[in-house]
Amino acid sequence: MSFTRRQLGGLALGALAARAQQGERKIGYAMVGLGRISMQHLAPGLKASKTARVTALVSGHREKAEKMAAEYGIPAKNIYSYQNYDAIAENKDIDAVYVALPNSMHAEYTIRAAKAGKHVLCEKPMATTVADAQAMIDACRQANRQLMIAYRCQFEPTTLRARELVRSGKLGKIQAIESANGFNIRAGEWRLNMKLAGGGPLMDMGIYSLNACRFLTGEEPANIQASWSVVDGDVRFNEVEENLAWTMKFPSGTVASCNTTYGADMPGFYRVHGSKGIMHVEPAFGYEGLRLMARVQGEPAIDEPNLQKDPLQFTREADHLAESILRGGELRASGEEGMRDMKIMMEIYRACGRRVG
Repeated sequence: MSFTRRQLGGLALGALAARAQQGERKIGYAMVGLGRISMQHLAPGLKASKTARVTALVSGHREKAEKMAAEYGIPAKNIYSYQNYDAIAENKDIDAVYVALPNSMHAEYTIRAAKAGKHVLCEKPMATTVADAQAMIDACRQANRQLMIAYRCQFEPTTLRARELVRSGKLGKIQAIESANGFNIRAGEWRLNMKLAGGGPLMDMGIYSLNACRFLTGEEPANIQASWSVVDGDVRFNEVEENLAWTMKFPSGTVASCNTTYGADMPGFYRVHGSKGIMHVEPAFGYEGLRLMARVQGEPAIDEPNLQKDPLQFTREADHLAESILRGGELRASGEEGMRDMKIMMEIYRACGRRVG
């Protein structure tokens, strides 16, 4: 009896699922890039996971990797450099990689992971160009491997509760959404380098507002207007914008107004105005401390602080991919979801006259 590659992949997934149910193993993640988000958030999140764990590290700094390996019980053979990264193909301890590198490197290391037969959890934004995003999707599809973008908020209870209030009609017909997110960036950060970042705060912080508007409404914007600025000629922003504001009109008629910045502390929030009530979530995009408040006509006020702590959001997103690998379920935050945001961000830049990518 002969099998296709897809059938063999299915058999392998079934075997993984059976072993996981017997408590014999967890999905192994390789951390690609040992920065703050991978080693202070995702890796600690995996310590609390019942389906996944850290099994390998990829870094350009061997000494740093060895220190992290000792903390997580990772053997020396599972430490890789960027030069021998492709050798992960031979390592059965690695089922998936977490790509937490500068934006412009996401495509290369996702595609190489797919060619090595590994699934991918890639940080947002998924790439710096639509072409690179499509190449990532194509590579993972050809290798029959999952590609998930790290939209951790889509797995977070406060966000899911907000979506429920919007889509249930409890707030009435949604008229407008306001959202903002940003911070005052330090000079010299890689995010100020156009080649590495692919754009300014829109690609880093504004994407949260963009994705939230789409996730809450379930719609794609039909019309976009935008503008950008640099205040007082700040030399930090010789390559990327400092401020960007945009509006999106959705097919239902809902209009969203969003702002993002690298020039000031701008706590992330969104406010939804409906014909029957208003909902305000702030903080909305942080790792912990989220809070939802709402006023609906004829009903008691809603005030729901979220007491869950960091890094639980990261546990949830890593578990989602692990469960999809084990059981073959559909991904909520797939590469196609990341592509939708990429296309809209490029349209926002075109609307305000910025050339990126």
